[in-house]
Amino acid sequence: MALIALKVDVDTLRGTQEGVPRLLRLLERAGVRATFLFSVGPDHTGWALRRALRPGFLSKVSRTSVVSHYGLRTLLYGLLLPGPDIGKVAAEPMRSALRAGHECGLHAWDHVLWQDKVRHRDAAWTVRQMELAFDRFVDVFGQPPGSHGAAGWQMNAEAFRQIDRWGLTHASDGRGSGPFVPVVEGVALRHAQFPTTLPTLDELIGCDGIDEGNVVRHLLGLTARDRPQVHTLHAELEGQALASVFSALIRGWKDQGHRLGTLDDAYRSIDPSTLARKAVDWGSVPGRSGQVVTAVD
Repeated sequence: MALIALKVDVDTLRGTQEGVPRLLRLLERAGVRATFLFSVGPDHTGWALRRALRPGFLSKVSRTSVVSHYGLRTLLYGLLLPGPDIGKVAAEPMRSALRAGHECGLHAWDHVLWQDKVRHRDAAWTVRQMELAFDRFVDVFGQPPGSHGAAGWQMNAEAFRQIDRWGLTHASDGRGSGPFVPVVEGVALRHAQFPTTLPTLDELIGCDGIDEGNVVRHLLGLTARDRPQVHTLHAELEGQALASVFSALIRGWKDQGHRLGTLDDAYRSIDPSTLARKAVDWGSVPGRSGQVVTAVD
């Protein structure tokens, strides 16, 4: 069967300190490698509450038990509590992922700032944020990131170009149906994009009668065919309250005959020269508030 690349977004200090170690143990027991994408600067999760007026945001909060998943302290970072510097406070859990043989890459410098602002910011702001993240990553790991996956699937033209300037071969910055070479402002770039192709657990649970008891069956129905996929999970969710759900999902995919691996595995499994060139735009995803970067099929 096909390769399903596992992409772990690590958004917060709590996710780094608690979710990552638990996911590492779970993946080790399953004999599976994944791509961990780290937020490496300040944790300003509390700023996300500014999205309260965005269509769909409050319904998602009520569906996904944000307080229980993220913790009250995390939701106060940037509001009543100063935002801790994740790369300084929690470098060791990050390095443990690399030591365990997983691919490690960049998610963001400041996850919430990037997610909320990058769409409308200029090139100088974008490059500054990405270089802060890159430099901190090198400080933590002693080597450049292997990949990039944008916070909240939010990008702009300069961010895509910066991935080329870093010399990365692959990234996973948006949503779509399969790998492609991004075309930005009419110019085809040099790296391959592997967009998230499957819905995430937090997009599914609480919608259309789907709950923690049947969400695995629903996702397995989407992967019954022999087709490569990219699945995004979150250290704050699958690494904590939804760990047993994710473990069952891994077993189900193995029973279907799929291989599970990293974004790098996905890149090595294809001939980049054969990839379609696709422009990127904005679109909506069921179960998620706001718009995300999508490939134009």
